Amino acid sequence: MKTINRYLLFTAFTALLFASLNYAQKNNQLVIFHAGSLTVPFEKIIDGFKKENPGVEVIKEIAGSRECARKITELKKPCDIMASADYLVIDQLLIPDFADWNLKFATNEMTIVYTDKSRRAKEINQKNWFEILLDRKVRIGRADPNADPCGYRTVLTMKLADIFYNQNDLSERVLSKDKEYIRPKEVDLLALLEAGELDYIFLYRSVAEQHKLKYLTLPDKINLKKAELEDLYKTVSVELNGKKPGEKINQLGGSMVYGVTIPKNSPNPELAKKFVTYLLEKNKGLKVMRDEGQPTVVPSECNNYDKLPAELKKYALKKK
Repeated sequence: MKTINRYLLFTAFTALLFASLNYAQKNNQLVIFHAGSLTVPFEKIIDGFKKENPGVEVIKEIAGSRECARKITELKKPCDIMASADYLVIDQLLIPDFADWNLKFATNEMTIVYTDKSRRAKEINQKNWFEILLDRKVRIGRADPNADPCGYRTVLTMKLADIFYNQNDLSERVLSKDKEYIRPKEVDLLALLEAGELDYIFLYRSVAEQHKLKYLTLPDKINLKKAELEDLYKTVSVELNGKKPGEKINQLGGSMVYGVTIPKNSPNPELAKKFVTYLLEKNKGLKVMRDEGQPTVVPSECNNYDKLPAELKKYALKKK
């Protein structure tokens, strides 16, 4: 009888020990979904955060921002942090059902990226870039608009180019070319470019700089960089898939602004708040963003200011 009792006691103690270890592991685990264009800065930001918080395990899932959002809304995958290349992805696909708030933290701009091996690389400039992209011998790549903001920003940039260069069919001709090289996220195109399979890709300036690639800057009236040109950018739009199958939304042009949130299904919201705090501190996460070629916009107006956790309100401005 004593042997049985000892066995039961040992079994109970072992189960309790494993439960405690499992809790400790989950309590120190952070799941981050983030845009591909954040890969380089977030590696450094996560390393810095882990040094300040020993024992934290970070699991990253990198995808196009719209795809990241669908992992939360459709696949119901647990996520502690969602960082999007376009804050509107969070507004449109997560709020209010899957998240309560959205903080803006960085910007970017659209460029045309290439290498020394790219056909006509020595000729390309702000006046002739579209003529070179239309060359039958030149192969171009872009991201999928329904998976990645870089994809729909490419479409918006080209539609603004129609206006800027006074060529009504320019966007149609460029976007109808080389459709076999459309990929789920912009960083998927990098390998094809570096291997010489592609000559040019539409990509963010920060990613080009991080990978030490050549890039052509575009006029401010088409590169989606300037907040003061917001009204101009809004004159063009692109149709995208909505929250539900078969639903469509009309995505207006706008200056590039990245957003971050903690989804409602976060398994570890307290640790997630610690990470967002680290990300938004000017001498910590924001310094990394700036060093990696992305200007920061903290604090910025927040549409959901009243729903922000108290410790995060200092990184936002209440909308007037």
